[in-house]
Amino acid sequence: MSTRVTLLCHAATAATGRAAFPLDEPITAHGRAAAERLAPPVGGKLLRVVRGPELRCAQTSVAIGLVDALIEPALRDCDHGTWAGRTLDEVLAADPAGVAAWLAEPEATPHDGESLASVLDRSASWLDEQARGGHGRVVAITHSIVARAVAVHALRGAVEVFWHLDVGPLGRVDLSRNGARWALRLR
Repeated sequence: MSTRVTLLCHAATAATGRAAFPLDEPITAHGRAAAERLAPPVGGKLLRVVRGPELRCAQTSVAIGLVDALIEPALRDCDHGTWAGRTLDEVLAADPAGVAAWLAEPEATPHDGESLASVLDRSASWLDEQARGGHGRVVAITHSIVARAVAVHALRGAVEVFWHLDVGPLGRVDLSRNGARWALRLR
C-alpha cells in the first residue's frame, strides 16, 4: 500500500507575526480566517488526521474542518526553553554565542530546551512509522520546525538543509511513498 502524508503548519499566531520563539498560544483572528478559507488538505481516502498537542494546532484543525484530529506527541513543537516568547533579535542581543551554537551545532541547547537533533530524530521516527504502518493517507497539523525536519528526513538530506527550508503558517508539505523512497511534492 502506498503512503501519503500531508503536513500542514498551524495558522498564524502572535509569535509568528513577531518572528518570536513560540509559547503555547492561540492562533490570531487573521490566522483563523485564513484557515477557515483553506479547504481541508484531503484527497483520496483519508485514514487518519493527527495534530500536535499545542493549542494552535487544535484551533487550526477545527478552523479547517478537521475536528476529529488525534493528538500525536511526536508532532509537538520544539521546546525552545528560555527563548520561548522572545524574538530572535532579542535573543541575539542577549546571547549571540548561544544563537551561533544553536545554528551550527544540531545537539546544542543554549536555551535549556530541546535540540534540533532531537526534533529531527523524533520527526524522522514519526515519518518512518507512517511508512512501516502502511497508513495510507495521513494529514498532520503541526509546526514549521517539524514539517521542515520531516522534509529533511524524507529527502535524506544533511542536517544543514534544515536551515534552507521555510514553511510558514498554513504551509504544506506533501509526501508520498510507494516503495523504498519518499517523494516530496511542492505546491
